Amino acid sequence: MKRPPDCTNSARWHADIVTPKSDLPKIHFYNKINPVWWFGNIDDPIPPDWYRPDSRHRDFLWHLRNPFHNFDHYVIGVADKKFVRYSRYAAGNPNRSSHWDFTVDRRKLAVLPFLSYQRDRFNFYFGWRERGNFGIKLNFSKPPEKTPRSDP
Repeated sequence: MKRPPDCTNSARWHADIVTPKSDLPKIHFYNKINPVWWFGNIDDPIPPDWYRPDSRHRDFLWHLRNPFHNFDHYVIGVADKKFVRYSRYAAGNPNRSSHWDFTVDRRKLAVLPFLSYQRDRFNFYFGWRERGNFGIKLNFSKPPEKTPRSDP
Protein backbone atom coordinates (compact mmCIF):
# COMPACT_ATOMS: atom_id res chain seq x y z
CA MET A 1 0.00 0.00 0.00
CA LYS A 2 1.38 3.37 -0.97
CA ARG A 3 1.80 6.06 1.63
CA PRO A 4 0.28 9.46 0.82
CA PRO A 5 2.76 12.21 -0.06
CA ASP A 6 3.96 14.33 2.87
CA CYS A 7 2.50 17.46 1.28
CA THR A 8 -1.11 16.17 1.60
CA ASN A 9 -3.42 16.83 4.53
CA SER A 10 -3.91 13.11 5.14
CA ALA A 11 -3.19 11.86 8.64
CA ARG A 12 -1.74 8.42 9.37
CA TRP A 13 -3.17 5.94 11.87
CA HIS A 14 -1.37 5.78 15.18
CA ALA A 15 -1.86 4.13 18.56
CA ASP A 16 -2.14 5.73 22.00
CA ILE A 17 -2.05 3.74 25.24
CA VAL A 18 -4.81 4.87 27.62
CA THR A 19 -4.42 4.13 31.32
CA PRO A 20 -7.22 4.39 33.91
CA LYS A 21 -7.38 7.20 36.46
CA SER A 22 -5.05 6.64 39.39
CA ASP A 23 -7.62 7.63 42.05
CA LEU A 24 -10.24 5.14 40.88
CA PRO A 25 -11.82 3.08 43.69
CA LYS A 26 -11.44 -0.71 43.56
CA ILE A 27 -14.09 -2.23 41.30
CA HIS A 28 -14.70 -5.94 41.82
CA PHE A 29 -16.16 -8.50 39.45
CA TYR A 30 -19.21 -8.94 41.69
CA ASN A 31 -19.93 -5.21 41.30
CA LYS A 32 -20.04 -5.54 37.52
CA ILE A 33 -22.58 -8.39 37.58
CA ASN A 34 -24.88 -6.58 40.08
CA PRO A 35 -27.63 -4.69 38.15
CA VAL A 36 -28.28 -2.41 41.15
CA TRP A 37 -24.63 -1.23 41.04
CA TRP A 38 -25.03 -0.31 37.36
CA PHE A 39 -27.32 2.61 38.32
CA GLY A 40 -24.76 4.22 40.65
CA ASN A 41 -21.90 6.62 40.17
CA ILE A 42 -18.76 5.32 41.87
CA ASP A 43 -16.71 8.31 40.66
CA ASP A 44 -19.01 11.00 42.14
CA PRO A 45 -21.45 9.39 44.61
CA ILE A 46 -22.16 12.70 46.39
CA PRO A 47 -23.35 15.74 44.41
CA PRO A 48 -20.90 18.66 44.30
CA ASP A 49 -21.74 21.96 46.00
CA TRP A 50 -22.63 23.70 42.72
CA TYR A 51 -25.36 21.17 41.83
CA ARG A 52 -28.82 22.50 42.84
CA PRO A 53 -27.71 23.87 46.22
CA ASP A 54 -31.25 24.89 47.32
CA SER A 55 -33.14 21.78 46.19
CA ARG A 56 -34.66 19.41 48.75
CA HIS A 57 -34.29 16.54 46.26
CA ARG A 58 -30.69 17.31 45.39
CA ASP A 59 -29.26 13.81 46.06
CA PHE A 60 -32.07 12.04 44.20
CA LEU A 61 -31.78 14.35 41.18
CA TRP A 62 -27.99 13.89 41.12
CA HIS A 63 -28.48 10.14 40.63
CA LEU A 64 -31.05 10.75 37.89
CA ARG A 65 -28.62 13.05 36.06
CA ASN A 66 -26.52 10.14 34.78
CA PRO A 67 -28.24 6.95 35.92
CA PHE A 68 -26.04 4.45 34.06
CA HIS A 69 -22.62 5.93 34.88
CA ASN A 70 -21.16 2.70 36.32
CA PHE A 71 -22.68 0.63 33.51
CA ASP A 72 -21.30 2.89 30.75
CA HIS A 73 -17.85 3.27 32.29
CA TYR A 74 -17.12 -0.09 33.95
CA VAL A 75 -19.55 -2.81 32.81
CA ILE A 76 -19.66 -2.34 29.02
CA GLY A 77 -16.91 0.28 29.13
CA VAL A 78 -13.20 -0.19 29.82
CA ALA A 79 -12.53 3.00 31.80
CA ASP A 80 -11.00 0.93 34.62
CA LYS A 81 -8.63 -0.99 32.32
CA LYS A 82 -5.57 -0.18 30.26
CA PHE A 83 -6.32 -0.25 26.52
CA VAL A 84 -4.97 0.96 23.17
CA ARG A 85 -6.77 3.61 21.10
CA TYR A 86 -6.12 3.65 17.36
CA SER A 87 -6.96 6.81 15.42
CA ARG A 88 -5.82 9.04 12.61
CA TYR A 89 -5.81 12.18 14.74
CA ALA A 90 -4.41 13.11 18.14
CA ALA A 91 -6.50 12.23 21.19
CA GLY A 92 -9.36 14.67 21.66
CA ASN A 93 -8.67 16.35 18.30
CA PRO A 94 -11.16 15.02 15.74
CA ASN A 95 -10.97 15.59 12.00
CA ARG A 96 -12.50 19.04 11.46
CA SER A 97 -12.03 19.12 7.70
CA SER A 98 -14.43 16.29 6.87
CA HIS A 99 -16.48 16.46 10.12
CA TRP A 100 -16.22 12.66 10.52
CA ASP A 101 -14.08 10.90 13.09
CA PHE A 102 -13.52 7.19 13.55
CA THR A 103 -11.37 5.48 16.18
CA VAL A 104 -10.99 1.95 17.49
CA ASP A 105 -10.19 0.93 21.05
CA ARG A 106 -8.62 -2.47 21.68
CA ARG A 107 -8.72 -4.27 25.03
CA LYS A 108 -7.33 -7.80 24.69
CA LEU A 109 -9.70 -9.44 22.15
CA ALA A 110 -12.40 -6.76 22.37
CA VAL A 111 -12.55 -4.26 19.51
CA LEU A 112 -14.52 -1.16 20.52
CA PRO A 113 -15.34 1.35 17.74
CA PHE A 114 -16.20 5.05 18.02
CA LEU A 115 -17.86 7.04 15.24
CA SER A 116 -18.70 10.75 15.37
CA TYR A 117 -19.95 13.47 13.07
CA GLN A 118 -20.00 17.19 13.85
CA ARG A 119 -21.22 19.94 11.59
CA ASP A 120 -22.74 23.33 12.26
CA ARG A 121 -25.59 22.70 14.70
CA PHE A 122 -25.58 18.90 14.48
CA ASN A 123 -23.53 16.62 16.74
CA PHE A 124 -23.57 12.82 16.75
CA TYR A 125 -21.43 10.11 18.28
CA PHE A 126 -21.77 6.42 19.05
CA GLY A 127 -19.28 4.06 20.66
CA TRP A 128 -16.48 3.92 23.18
CA ARG A 129 -15.12 7.37 23.92
CA GLU A 130 -11.55 8.52 24.64
CA ARG A 131 -11.55 7.36 28.30
CA GLY A 132 -13.10 3.97 27.54
CA ASN A 133 -16.70 4.74 28.50
CA PHE A 134 -19.55 3.95 26.14
CA GLY A 135 -21.72 6.82 24.94
CA ILE A 136 -24.41 7.81 22.46
CA LYS A 137 -25.31 11.37 21.51
CA LEU A 138 -27.61 12.90 18.91
CA ASN A 139 -27.92 16.65 19.28
CA PHE A 140 -29.58 19.32 17.15
CA SER A 141 -29.10 22.85 18.41
CA LYS A 142 -31.11 25.91 17.49
CA PRO A 143 -29.55 28.68 15.48
CA PRO A 144 -28.69 31.71 17.60
CA GLU A 145 -31.57 34.15 17.88
CA LYS A 146 -31.10 37.46 16.16
CA THR A 147 -31.63 40.39 18.43
CA PRO A 148 -33.19 43.54 17.01
CA ARG A 149 -30.56 46.11 16.29
CA SER A 150 -31.06 49.41 18.01
CA ASP A 151 -29.40 52.40 16.36
CA PRO A 152 -28.70 55.36 18.63
